[in-house]
Amino acid sequence: MINNVKSVFSIKDLENLSGIKAHTIRIWEKRYNILAPMRTDTNIRLYDLVSLQKLLNITLLHDYGYKISKIATYPEDQIPLLVREIISEKSAKNHAISAFKMAMMDFDQELFFTTYAQLLSEKSFKEIFYQVFIPLMTELGLLWQSETITPAHEHFITYLIKQKLLINTEKLQVLRPTKTDKVFVLSLPMNEVHELGLMYLNYETLLHGYKTIYLGESMPIENLADLKKHFKSIVFVSYLTVQPDRDSINGYVNRMIQELLDENTELWYVGRMVEFISKDEFSDKIKIFHSITDLVDQI
Repeated sequence: MINNVKSVFSIKDLENLSGIKAHTIRIWEKRYNILAPMRTDTNIRLYDLVSLQKLLNITLLHDYGYKISKIATYPEDQIPLLVREIISEKSAKNHAISAFKMAMMDFDQELFFTTYAQLLSEKSFKEIFYQVFIPLMTELGLLWQSETITPAHEHFITYLIKQKLLINTEKLQVLRPTKTDKVFVLSLPMNEVHELGLMYLNYETLLHGYKTIYLGESMPIENLADLKKHFKSIVFVSYLTVQPDRDSINGYVNRMIQELLDENTELWYVGRMVEFISKDEFSDKIKIFHSITDLVDQI
């Protein structure tokens, strides 16, 4: 069942998590004995969390130019030490993504916080989000679709990232806005629960000096209309990841145009589902963005 928390992994799971092809993993095992998988009665390979962690570390060393034949000669306890030496020299991006994956698979909050602290000593929160968290969440989406991870894994790591977002957002919320020509209202449509991207846009909008009203998930359009009683010029931002679905998204956009749009109002849309919006029909009334970066550039 997909809701069972996994602690044993197939070779395909290892391929999905490490980026190393299953064929290559088998070769590395046969030639260099780098992993010692368990076997089922039908001789199918299975791996535990220790094997996963070792492969992620080996992958990092390999990416930095270490030959697999050389890595195989190192004692087990030397590999993590070499990884730490590498990440202390330059970019910790690849290591951080692997470490966050490992924290997720093992439900290890301490590893998450330690990795984040290491990143924060070198980078701004904005850099961490763009360089590490966005690629990580993209990978997690693919891992979830392939059933390599469960909803429990995804919720665990997403909640920790949300915590960091909230902490950094609060630091900006206490500051007086420097730009007062418009207010940004950020919300998700009904039954849309993927909130992380919208939360980051809230942070970026505050960082740009604007006042924001963050309403979050499952917000009815009629409730959005109430905001027009309080603010003259509003940009309504909707993040569409899975809702509305492709068959109803144009009806949703049209309803927002009918109920919200006037000379003092803008409607901005971002997220995976925007590709299904009929641009020709609505192009002069709304703005569509295909990435967080594109929208931030417009703020």
